[in-house]
Amino acid sequence: MNVLYVVAIAVWAMLPAYVPNNAAVLAGGGRPIDGGRTYGGRRLLGDGKTWRGTAVGVLAGLAVAGVLNWLAPTVSVTVGVAFPRFPPIVALALAAGAMVGDIAASFLKRRTGRERGAAFPVVDQLDFVVVALLAAFLLAPGWFGRVFTLPVLVAVVVLTPALHVLTNGVAYVLGLKDEPW
Repeated sequence: MNVLYVVAIAVWAMLPAYVPNNAAVLAGGGRPIDGGRTYGGRRLLGDGKTWRGTAVGVLAGLAVAGVLNWLAPTVSVTVGVAFPRFPPIVALALAAGAMVGDIAASFLKRRTGRERGAAFPVVDQLDFVVVALLAAFLLAPGWFGRVFTLPVLVAVVVLTPALHVLTNGVAYVLGLKDEPW
């Protein structure tokens, strides 16, 4: 399998999961999901996880999947790569799974004594990917198996941390994030 083909499929297939956290940063604010509640003397999630950011993130992921579905036939013919289309359940699994993964990582950060914005290497880069992929696998195993072959999964795991660092660095430089990770 051609490396460029694998990378193209990996990025395309993960876009509905890559976009939600970025959209949530842009639209964040509002009521925290945890409502200020604590567990073990620490916030459950913190002020950075809001209902508005989560809703906008999921909607952005769904919108990206819709746009990719619309573009897939033309782009596939143009570049000679059979890009997958996203059934509605897959689009929802990837977008919502990404948000749930990020929320779960926030909970884990609080339990391990890390404050909001503190770096948590590996978890910060792959939390949303693991849950998004798990959700897609559970809700659409046939689609998942056809799209996320072993080479594509490897590409996702290798590319995602680099893309995560890059996008967070750009958001930091633009003043959209308080820290570059």
